[in-house]
Amino acid sequence: MPANNVQQLGDTGGPQAWFQSLPLVTRYWFGSALLVTCAANFGFVSPMKLIFLWDSIWDDFQIWRFVTPFLFVGKFDFNTLFALYMLCSFSQRYETEPYNTGAGGGTADYIFALMFGMSTIFVTYPLLGKLLPILPLFARTLTFFVIYVWSKRHPTAPASIWGVEMKAIHLPFAYLVLTVLMGNPYADLLHGIAMGHLFYFLVDVVPIVYGKDVLHTPQFLIDRLGVGAYVPPAEVPGARGGAAQGSNVWRPPGRANAPQDPARPARGHDWGSGGQRLGSS
Repeated sequence: MPANNVQQLGDTGGPQAWFQSLPLVTRYWFGSALLVTCAANFGFVSPMKLIFLWDSIWDDFQIWRFVTPFLFVGKFDFNTLFALYMLCSFSQRYETEPYNTGAGGGTADYIFALMFGMSTIFVTYPLLGKLLPILPLFARTLTFFVIYVWSKRHPTAPASIWGVEMKAIHLPFAYLVLTVLMGNPYADLLHGIAMGHLFYFLVDVVPIVYGKDVLHTPQFLIDRLGVGAYVPPAEVPGARGGAAQGSNVWRPPGRANAPQDPARPARGHDWGSGGQRLGSS
């Protein structure tokens, strides 16, 4: 973890307070991924029980395999720790300002984006798995789905990797090139980028070019989580329950993205934030 993040843990009251400060979906996804990855590495569960195997789902009704491939990151090494860091960092960044697909650019829209990513990854894996050496583990795939969509949502945001400054729009491909040069597996990254581009095309290009909205956040998510950023009812003074009561940093409905405050700079990403970039000494 970057030194600045360690300092932030101390400033916010320790790891527990930092973890609780994460947005809702990021908190559950990152926490579950950390728990499942640790459980597999410490021998509490076999990794073979976590990977995506359609025969086991169909024949043995092991339905948890629809979820666990997105939570088990891999055996403990630098790449796994870095993947967990990226999952937490970019999920948090995109969750705060996702594409507005009907819930005002809020929590429900982010959950819908993840549902779309997971579904398309499942559907396309049998075909792409025959063409590319993709393992039946999708945590990095879904993470790069989020990274790519974030880069399209905020294309001009400043970003850097190993000290090289760039715009956010170039970040997924820069990391892909770096992964190839380092000799690490990259097929899952391509898979995530491809599904991210499909989401971006349907949610941003099609409405502008063809005048049709083809992706909509399901109404049950909006009813449950409200419009805008979801806040649990217990954290809202006077709330008696019901997600809609406890939601809302409201943004106007519709396809147009909420205008950004010109006084607030674009939220970029520095890999290893706080002036100490990843890879610096």
